[in-house]
Amino acid sequence: MAVSNNISRKAQPAQKQNNIVTYMANGAEIKLTPGMVKAYLVSGDPERVTDQELAMFINLCKYQQLNPWTKEAYLIKYGNTAATLVIGKEAFMKRAESHPEYDGMESGIVVKLENGDYEYRTGMMREPAETVVGGWAEVFRKDRKHSTRIEVSFDEYVGKTKDGSVNSQWKTKPATMIRKVAQVQALREAFPTALGGMYTAEEQGTVEPEQNITPVMPVIDAETGESVQETAAAPVIQQDAGDSLF
Repeated sequence: MAVSNNISRKAQPAQKQNNIVTYMANGAEIKLTPGMVKAYLVSGDPERVTDQELAMFINLCKYQQLNPWTKEAYLIKYGNTAATLVIGKEAFMKRAESHPEYDGMESGIVVKLENGDYEYRTGMMREPAETVVGGWAEVFRKDRKHSTRIEVSFDEYVGKTKDGSVNSQWKTKPATMIRKVAQVQALREAFPTALGGMYTAEEQGTVEPEQNITPVMPVIDAETGESVQETAAAPVIQQDAGDSLF
């Protein structure tokens, strides 16, 4: 019995070590555990995140080679509804810029003028009396004769709260938000292999969390797989619960 107990005690650290998922992203070694994700990388209600949702998020990051510590991926959870796994816009831009065939992008908004006419504009400038009705983006590849152009309607993507009103981000920054949707959709269509299966928060009816501290990877215990020391203050992830659909 004594031998059996010793074997059991020695085996436990190895089982805990399996909780650590290690992979490479942008040349950096990333280590994630369910405990680390729950403590640092959940926007909303971290205590309501299920083990399955934590596993799905970690697997998404590993499969897509994303670094959540540099805002490339987020896990958003409110109430008892399913968590939303989203990709940050920065991840799309980094992937596109690192692709050898990427040859730039142009983007802007579509506005309705006071006289009722519509106008396509590059960038996001508009007068207060002008209404944003859509966004557009055009991606160029060196190996293709024709560019990839996407136009999206504001009404199809505008984020709303539970009571049906426009949430704060879309209300105060309509041009920024719809242009972002157009950009990521154009990039994904132009580079389906590199960006396929990746979606931003705005495409899924929510908004990308705001962080007032850049996340820094904690130091983890090799045996337990949990954080034992942070190299900087833990990130504070903020998002107005009223801005969520959930």
